[in-house]
Amino acid sequence: MDQRSKKLRKTVVDIIAVERRGHFGPAMSSIEILRVLFDNFLQFRPSEPEWDDRDRFILSKGHGCLSLYSILEDKGFFSKEELLTFCKPDSPFGGHPDRGKVLGVEASTGALGHGLPIGVGMALAATIKQKSYRVVVLTGDGELNEGSVWEAALSAAKHKLSNLTVMIDYNKFQSYGQTSEVLDLEPLADKWRSFGFAVEEVDGHNVKELEELTARLPLDQNKPSAIICHTIKGKGFDFTEAKIEWHHKSKISDEELNAMYEYL
Repeated sequence: MDQRSKKLRKTVVDIIAVERRGHFGPAMSSIEILRVLFDNFLQFRPSEPEWDDRDRFILSKGHGCLSLYSILEDKGFFSKEELLTFCKPDSPFGGHPDRGKVLGVEASTGALGHGLPIGVGMALAATIKQKSYRVVVLTGDGELNEGSVWEAALSAAKHKLSNLTVMIDYNKFQSYGQTSEVLDLEPLADKWRSFGFAVEEVDGHNVKELEELTARLPLDQNKPSAIICHTIKGKGFDFTEAKIEWHHKSKISDEELNAMYEYL
């Protein structure tokens, strides 16, 4: 990890230190994906969050919101002081992102399978209104168990929504086990192709590869794009990587927090 990835992870650790709990593993697997999107691809204005021509980003795997909070704070949508009220009684920052409360959040997500249907609607609206904004939806791999994802995918392909990109955080784990054991997704790339998407696969922690790939979007001018990002749940700390018990962690100890800070 370079210093920027460590900085964003440190913010996540600072957040979970507030109440000693949170969906840590799913946040760590998506840090580099969000970093590249917000640093290099998405057009937005923190001082004007409802700017009509902004690109739209939807974190469909809403439980992974700690990484989204980290990058939004980094970009100036709100202050670190505000963010460190996480999960306190009157805080806008809950365990899932709320569009009505947190600046920069485009959709309230948490019930899985909703992000892509919303994103399809946004992308279709842009086409109808002849707007140039783009829509990116980040899903989890376990989330792909939801039928609503595939219904939305069929609709996106039907309407040739090349302004829509789905990025899959393929960390190979979901809430209670390995994705391959709960409900195997393979052959995943072929599934997306069969639903009418242009598809690429990438190391989801390799910033250069992600930058080069997003610079080529859309992958096909007549199709929506799907990018399968191979990631590691809990990435960044030896004792949390690929550990199912870190999907959601409560009662995080002083020793665990101190060990995290040593990596950063």
